[in-house]
Amino acid sequence: MNQTEINDGFENIEEAYGFISDKLAGRVKPETGIVLGSGLGDFADQISDRIEIPYSDIPNFPTSSVEGHKGCFVFGRLEGVPVVCMQGRVHYYEGYPMQKVVMPIRLMCRMGIDKLILTNAAGGIGDSLEPGSLMIITDQITSFVPSPLIGRNYDAGPRFPDMSSVYAPELVEVIKKTAEECKIDIKSGVYLQTTGPNYETPAEIRMYKALGADAVGMSTAVEAMAAVHAGVKVAGISCITNKASGLSTTPLSHSEVQSVADKVQSDFQILLRRIVLLLSS
Repeated sequence: MNQTEINDGFENIEEAYGFISDKLAGRVKPETGIVLGSGLGDFADQISDRIEIPYSDIPNFPTSSVEGHKGCFVFGRLEGVPVVCMQGRVHYYEGYPMQKVVMPIRLMCRMGIDKLILTNAAGGIGDSLEPGSLMIITDQITSFVPSPLIGRNYDAGPRFPDMSSVYAPELVEVIKKTAEECKIDIKSGVYLQTTGPNYETPAEIRMYKALGADAVGMSTAVEAMAAVHAGVKVAGISCITNKASGLSTTPLSHSEVQSVADKVQSDFQILLRRIVLLLSS
């Protein structure tokens, strides 16, 4: 990516911000942002006073080509809390430059959110992570994808941001407490992002496990980096939809990811509603 493309990306954020501001006309100012991963998009149906804005309507905005990602912003209230929810995300493997991949996150930060909840479907590497498990992300490994902070610094944050606590410890504790109150079993672990779109080889999974990764996927980590850079507190939850390559005899497929995500939606939605309420108090 050349310097002009990077500069245009920053300008596009302001253009998108102006477009959405006109659409909202002051009806909602979101405090919490939520990104819904593969198979989890139906959660947005619980938002009241909703205003939907398809990504395809927003000028110079990336759109998702992945099945299970509806591709729209939903603004409104959840448990009385003003929120903006992304039904689906864009991925690096779709061919977008990394600046485009994190543009939705930067746009939500520009809208004024101070908390971001990231969710995803992921492959389980840790021994205790079976399909259907939920995992709080406590840290991440991003060495296998380009940093979204490469290039001219986006002035929402510092040139050299600290990443020692990408996932805010106080938000991690809220999720743990909420899961306990809701009697939902939840694990904790480190998430590793790859480029995709291919699933990993068994040898790669052995390497990732040796590096300390508990779950692996094709999104999320770069989004968290962009949000932290902008001063927003981040929480992350992975829905473990399959055992990672080489840890199961079942071939990996996107249909399996969606099927398992559908089965855990009830627990996931209960948990997420309660987390949003507690984070606002």
